Amino acid sequence: MSTKHQSRSTSERDRHLEHKLKKKLNTTRSHKDIIAEEDRIIVVGIHAIEAPVLHPVSEGLSNFVVAWTFMFAPLLYTDFKNGRYKGSLDALWGLQMFLTNTFMIPYMAIRLNEADASDYPRKPSQLGTVMIKGAPVVGLIGGAVCAISIPWALFGRMDGDFGSVNDRLNFLLSYLGSDRLAYAFSWDIVLYTIFQPWLIGENLLNVSEDRLTFVKYARYIHTSSWLARLSSLSERRGS
Repeated sequence: MSTKHQSRSTSERDRHLEHKLKKKLNTTRSHKDIIAEEDRIIVVGIHAIEAPVLHPVSEGLSNFVVAWTFMFAPLLYTDFKNGRYKGSLDALWGLQMFLTNTFMIPYMAIRLNEADASDYPRKPSQLGTVMIKGAPVVGLIGGAVCAISIPWALFGRMDGDFGSVNDRLNFLLSYLGSDRLAYAFSWDIVLYTIFQPWLIGENLLNVSEDRLTFVKYARYIHTSSWLARLSSLSERRGS
C-alpha cells in the first residue's frame, strides 16, 4: 500500500509539473503571438499614413504669397535706405519668408527717419549678392509661380471633389473668413500691395532710363516686372 501510494503521489506530481510546463509554454506562445500581432498593426498603421490632399484654392493662395515674398528679396537688398535699418536684412527677409511680412512694418517706419552721416546703402551679404545678381531669374521663377497659382486655384484637380469655379470662389471667401492661415496670407498681400510701389518708387535710380517709364507704372502691378529690369547700377552694388 505504501509503495502504491508513493507511486500514485509521484505520478500526480509528475502530471502537475507537466501541466504547469504546458501552461507556461502556452503563455509564452500567446505573448509571442500578441507581440507579432502588435508588430503587424504598427506596420499597417505606418503604411496607411498618407499626405492630406489640400484644396487647390488653399495651395494657390499659399504659393502666390510665398513666391511674392521670394521676389521681394532683391528689392529689399537694393533699397538705398536700408542702411538706416541696423538689424540683419537676411533675418528680416527670412522672417517674411517663413512667418509674415508684418515684420516689414518696423522696417518701413525706420526708413522714414531723418538721414545722418552713417546712413548709406549697406554692402549686401552673400545672400543679398546672390539675390541682386540673380534678380531677373528670381523675378522669372517667382512670377511664373504666381501666374500658375491663380489658374491652379480655379481649375486644379478638377477630377476631385472641389467643385466648379464658382464653388471655389465661395470656398475662398469662407476660407478667408474662417481660417487664421488664410487671414495671414491675405494680410501679407495687402501689405505687399502697399509696400511694393512705395519701395520701387523710392529706388527708381536702380532702373535704367530706357525702362524708367515702364517700371514707374508697372510697380503697381507686380514685383516681377521690377526685378526683371534692375539696371546695371544694382548689379554693381551687388558685386
